[in-house]
Amino acid sequence: MSDFNFRSVKLSDYTTIKLGGAASKFVECGTDKDLFDALAFAAEHGMRFHVLGGGSNTVFPDEGYDGMIIYVNTKGIEKAGDLFAVKAGERWDDFVKYAVGLNYSGIECLSGIPGSTGATPIQNVGAYGQEVSNVIETVKAIDVRTLKAVEFKNAECDFSYRNSRFKSKDKNRYIVTEVVFRLNASGAAEIKYKELDDYLGTYHGINSLNNVRDAVMSIRGKKSMVYDENDGDSHSCGSFFTNPVLNSAEFECFISVCKSLNLEANSFRAGDKYKISAAWLIEKSGFEKGYTENGIGISNKHTLAIVNRGGSASELIEFSERIKQTVYNKFKISLEREPEVVLG
Repeated sequence: MSDFNFRSVKLSDYTTIKLGGAASKFVECGTDKDLFDALAFAAEHGMRFHVLGGGSNTVFPDEGYDGMIIYVNTKGIEKAGDLFAVKAGERWDDFVKYAVGLNYSGIECLSGIPGSTGATPIQNVGAYGQEVSNVIETVKAIDVRTLKAVEFKNAECDFSYRNSRFKSKDKNRYIVTEVVFRLNASGAAEIKYKELDDYLGTYHGINSLNNVRDAVMSIRGKKSMVYDENDGDSHSCGSFFTNPVLNSAEFECFISVCKSLNLEANSFRAGDKYKISAAWLIEKSGFEKGYTENGIGISNKHTLAIVNRGGSASELIEFSERIKQTVYNKFKISLEREPEVVLG
């Protein structure tokens, strides 16, 4: 890819929330070498760039992006015993389906999550009692400062709730090229989430991996959390806010506020801390399912999803900031945005 043939694209076509203007320097990378070449070109020409994967966690500005869009479309899954080496551009749910089909457990509860495999360690993707940090062996990446290939073992990734070094202290420094997962060949599903356990009762207690995957897909589908071009409620970034995690002092303050409002707090223990339902905070702050203004609103099926109903990126950001401020004013809790908002 020494001779770049940039394409002009509408960025809204490459995100699940269907927002974003034009990009005139869009380059698709199908190999790791393509990625190295694109980064070298950007460095040589002093060009800013943004790395794009599945587009399920990204909001581009209305004015588009003035720089290079590096679209990661690398493919491939290599299996060696319990280890699965997956290229960054592989669709995450395709890999989950593949692993479940081989009767390997560890990610079956993460079925239906949109986006690419390369994004999963960045966000430490999790759902229904599972997180990718529990099964990641190593993360391979490119250091954009040195243009060298690097590799991180699990303990070096600084995983925490919906976070990692790649999202926090080293944000934008590394481009993930491959993730190696260690899955369990026993095929035994581990159900930790009550909603899922209750749903699986319809299978009469037979918790095969295929049944678990089917159940998760059904639950997510009913919440429009599986992307469907024809389902307007799925035109989102999934959960727009993470569930706040409070220490003991913060939790006591929260309980006091709830008592003053005559509300029963929606919370649960997370180790020595307390996790609060962001969806509950949003609903109790007046933003109920279906609420819409200026073409942006709350999903009819899932309060944590902000959906695009014909609005703009600027209206989306304004709406999300108003939710944050309203929640803080009422509960003194700051919501943290989950998707990445890219500057033009």
